[in-house]
Parts: sequence; structure tokens; C-alpha cells
Amino acid sequence: MNAVNPRRWQALIVLAAAQFMVIMDTSIIGVALPDMQRDLGFSQGSLQWVFNAYVVAFGGLLLLGGRLSDLFGARKIFTTGWVILIAGSVVAAAAGNAWVEILGRAVQGVGGALIAPAAMTLLMMLFGHNPRELGKAMALYGAAAPAGGTAGVFLGGVITQYLSWPWVFIIYVPIGLATLAAVPALLPATQGKRGSVDVLGAIAVTAGIALAVYTIVSAPEQSLTITLIEGVGAAVLLGLFLVIQRSVREPLMPLKIWKAPGLAAANLAMALLGAAWIPMWYFLNLYLQQVLGYGAFASGAALLPMTVAIMIFMIGITARLLGKFGAKPLIVLGLLVLAAGVAGLSLVRPDGAFVSDVLPASLIAAVGMSLAYIPAMMSAMSGARPEESGLASGIVNTTYNVGSALGLAVMTAVATSQGAAEMGNLLKLTDGFQAAFVGAGVLAAGGAVLTLALMRRPGRAVQEGPVTEKTGA
Repeated sequence: MNAVNPRRWQALIVLAAAQFMVIMDTSIIGVALPDMQRDLGFSQGSLQWVFNAYVVAFGGLLLLGGRLSDLFGARKIFTTGWVILIAGSVVAAAAGNAWVEILGRAVQGVGGALIAPAAMTLLMMLFGHNPRELGKAMALYGAAAPAGGTAGVFLGGVITQYLSWPWVFIIYVPIGLATLAAVPALLPATQGKRGSVDVLGAIAVTAGIALAVYTIVSAPEQSLTITLIEGVGAAVLLGLFLVIQRSVREPLMPLKIWKAPGLAAANLAMALLGAAWIPMWYFLNLYLQQVLGYGAFASGAALLPMTVAIMIFMIGITARLLGKFGAKPLIVLGLLVLAAGVAGLSLVRPDGAFVSDVLPASLIAAVGMSLAYIPAMMSAMSGARPEESGLASGIVNTTYNVGSALGLAVMTAVATSQGAAEMGNLLKLTDGFQAAFVGAGVLAAGGAVLTLALMRRPGRAVQEGPVTEKTGA
């Protein structure tokens, strides 16, 4: 597309709104979890699948979504993603049992995995003619991610408290229909290109991730033999994915991308960041409601200071520090600060109070998350060649989501083993949540050590830049 689109800034609103909604879909369910658990019959251990079903589908299919966008045209895939997201929202809202809810969330994740890469492609088409405009557009688009996370926490509390939990999904229907109505007038038509779709690779990697998460989740309730069989099955599927990537002509993830300087170390940091942050956010929601007795609205409001801090740091502070100090020092510092914040949360008490037990530690953790996320994202992308930037972005977002799902699965197993399944027993619940916080803190600290040891490039050349996708509160 050579001509400058006169309605490109209106189109940006549609794209940023899509980014906002995709990210909000991960955070809006947090404070609704206890109500969903009560109404749908989730156990304390299986409740995490309301979150994990979305992120496994989203993270596992992001690379496929990008490939489909290239082959069939970004506008067509963007539209298809919204149709699927709306359908998943209807299923999730109407669910009468846990399995239907999990199915709806997985369908939502499939829709998100199509929307996110297509939206980025469309943004580049609309603003690629002018580097200055592109920078402004990317900043606004990137700001939609933390804004979506922040809004989701608060709106989830308001909707759950004053309507009911199905409305956290119903809200996507009118917004999705309005987005679809705006697409023909505002978004540019795009031509696909010839090529093939690595369907086997997409199936192998998504199934492998899902089975790995399921194995960890189910381990406390199964025999060691069954757990080992499932673990081997997950490893075989992920190994098959790598074999497929080596053998097919047009793979989802050409393995040569991993030769890019800093890519592997930055992706490892992102995986451990997600594995620490998401369990902390998840169990903090449960602690507020199941131990301190907060209602949905109060719980959402209690998490607002943390999410606002993330938004302020990511947009206004971290990018400047990145240009001054480079990526590696900020990633290491951010993970250490996150570890310190989560360590503070591990001291929560059965008779605790928000001001003393939650607020200071959660703000420290939020600062740590904000310091590490953008530098790790930009470091992972900066070493790739320009023609590989989209693939590098897809890989690092996949890594974050997979790390989040696996980390939550592990910490849920840890919490359950320490008493988090004993509903109504505040002492046991707190013991379980404390154990999960300790484990998350260990992962964050481990990420800092590994980044310090493995990341060779100082990252000072990384310039200020926006964030594309983020999962979490």
C-alpha cells in the first residue's frame, strides 16, 4: 500500500482498542475467580485453568497467527480473530460447568492469537511511510497493553460485584461487534502471499505446551508413573516441533533465528519473569478474597495501586532508563526487585491487613516487573534482522505466555501441597499462598542470576521503544 491512509489515526484507535481488549482478557477474570469457582465447581487446583486455558492457546498459537496474517492478509485474519473471540466470550459467559468455561477461555485465546499479530502488521502498513508517525503510533499502541491490564483489574471487580461474573465475558460481545463494524471503513485491505502453513508444527507446539501444563497441574493427584508418562509425552511433542521446524520449507519458527545475539538469554528472562509475576498476581487475588474476605469490587480496587504503578513506570520511566543504562542492568535489577516484592508477600498473615501485608510488597513487585519487562522484550528483538523482527516479537511473547502458564501450574501444585485446597481454613490457605509466593520469588531471583551470567550484550544500543503484547495484570 503506497498511498497514505487519511484515516490512519482513526484506524489506530481500532487497533489500540484491540490490543487493550486482548490484554484485558487476561486480567479481568482475576477478581471473578472465587465466584466462578463457587458457581462452576472448580477445585482450588483446577481454578487456574480459567487463566491457563487462555494463555496456552494464545501463546501456543501466536506464531501461527502471524503466519496466517502473512498468507491470507492481515485485515482478514484480524476480523476472523474477533469473530472467534466473540464466540469464545459467549461460550465462557454461558458456561454451566468448569469444562465448558475452560473451552470458552481457550477459544478466546485462539481469537487473541490471531488479533495480536494481525494488528501489528496493520499498524506497520498504516504508519510505515513516516518513521516519526510510526514512533508515535507504536507508543500509543504499546500504552494500550498496561492500560488494558489496569482496566481489567478494576472493571473485573466492578462487574463481578454489581452484575455477575458472566458479564466479564459478555462485555466483549458489543465491543467486538463495534470493532467488526469499523473494520471495512478504517483498516486497509491487505493482499496475502503464496506459501504454506505449518499446521503440524502449530499442533505439536500447542499440544506440547498444554500437556506440560496439565502434567504439572495434575501431578499432586496422580501416580508418579502417570505423571512421568505425561511428562515424556509433552517432551516428545515439543521435540517433534523442533524436528518439524528443521524439516519443513516454511516453518513457524526458523531455528536460525536463535543465532541472533541476546535472543536466547532475553527469552529465558521473559519466561522466568512470567513464571514469577503471574503466580504472584493470581495468588494475591485469592489471598485478598479467600483470606482477608474482600469482595470482588474491593479486591479489584486493592490491586489498582499495583497496576497503575506498572503503567506509569512502563510508559514514563523504564524506556528512559533503558536508553541510559542498557537492557541487561535493568533486567537483572527488575527481577531482583520483583523477587524482593514477592518475598514481602510471602509474609502475609491469616489476620493480615491490606496496608501492612499487601500494599508495600505489591508496589515493590510492580516496580520490578516494570523495570524488567520492556528491556527484556526489546533485547530479544534488537538482535534480529529487520525482516525477522516480527518473528522475534512473536517468539518473545510466546515465551512470556508459556512461562506464565508453566509457572502458575508449578506454584499451584506447591500451594496445594501446603494446604491451599482447604477452603475455609484461613491458616492453611495462608500457608499455601505463602509457599507459592516463596516459589515465585525464587524464580525471579533465579532469572536475575541467569541473566547476569548469560546475557553477553550490554544492550546499550537498544533504543526507547514501545511494548507490543503483554499478559497479565
